[in-house]
Amino acid sequence: MRTQVLEHQGPAESRPLSLKELPVPEPAEGQVLIKVSACGVCHTDLHIVEGDLPLHKVPIVPGHEIVGRVEAVGPGVEGISVGQRVGVAWLHRACGECRFCRRGKENLCERALFTGWDVDGGYAEYTVAYADFVYPMPEGIDDVHAAPLLCAGIVGYRALKLAIQGREPGRLGLYGFGASAHIAIQIARHLGWEVYVFTRSPQNKALARELGAVWVGEARERPPEPLDAAVIYAPAGWIVPEALRSLDKGGRLSLAGIHMTPIPEMPYEILYHEREVTSVANATRGDAVELLRYAVEIPIETEVETFPLDAANEALVKLKARRVRGAAVLVV
Repeated sequence: MRTQVLEHQGPAESRPLSLKELPVPEPAEGQVLIKVSACGVCHTDLHIVEGDLPLHKVPIVPGHEIVGRVEAVGPGVEGISVGQRVGVAWLHRACGECRFCRRGKENLCERALFTGWDVDGGYAEYTVAYADFVYPMPEGIDDVHAAPLLCAGIVGYRALKLAIQGREPGRLGLYGFGASAHIAIQIARHLGWEVYVFTRSPQNKALARELGAVWVGEARERPPEPLDAAVIYAPAGWIVPEALRSLDKGGRLSLAGIHMTPIPEMPYEILYHEREVTSVANATRGDAVELLRYAVEIPIETEVETFPLDAANEALVKLKARRVRGAAVLVV
């Protein structure tokens, strides 16, 4: 099978991925073999490729927003059949036994494995995944447009949920307007929130307005009214104090990224008055089920730019330069 393999980390501009032929993997007990049709290109892939996150496996096939069809099933698999259309997300497996799994927090599992980081992912013609951690994909969304739902959608939804849970709909700020935020705005508006978008990209400003943002500006600007909640989707620590300055008393800010540049020193007064900050780590299978339900109910429309598998390096360069409108997707 054709794959894109990372053996040495480096700047995306150095084209660190290599197109190689590897054997098609065989599904072990509890696993399924999936013929990949589309795989989203996520900022986490960029962090792994460029060295912001350490390599857990060398070489590694990146990619964790995978849509395809089951080609074969391993021993002990029930409830999934050959030919079924499924998705694979960032959480490859949780142990089910540690103190976090027992509390329903499998996103914090002490022995979790992650797709495209600990195990080979979807920048390939085939991949294997545990049957308990794949998701039947809803009808009505084609493979390419469904791919961003599997991380930008799921983890972005968890970040939104942590920001707004227990609150009446009000004013919500989204900082950064790429793959995650353009999905989150559709859910937030569906739930009755007014959405204020902060982004530098002219094309993303236009997309935010098209998707119903009531105000669009940049991170150092102040919205016309203070925000009740906010999510930072951009991996830029300097935005944290800017977002806090735009947050109302008692507001909550969630940080969606797996990686963020250092947060600068800031005066206590911008955190005071019971403002809250929470990080977001991964997601649970429950988050995935809820997000895919919204995808059908709303329905969510994803904006995508497609690339062939052999152009994965180019997709990462364009993502890094913030020149992708919506989400980048490899068509495998």
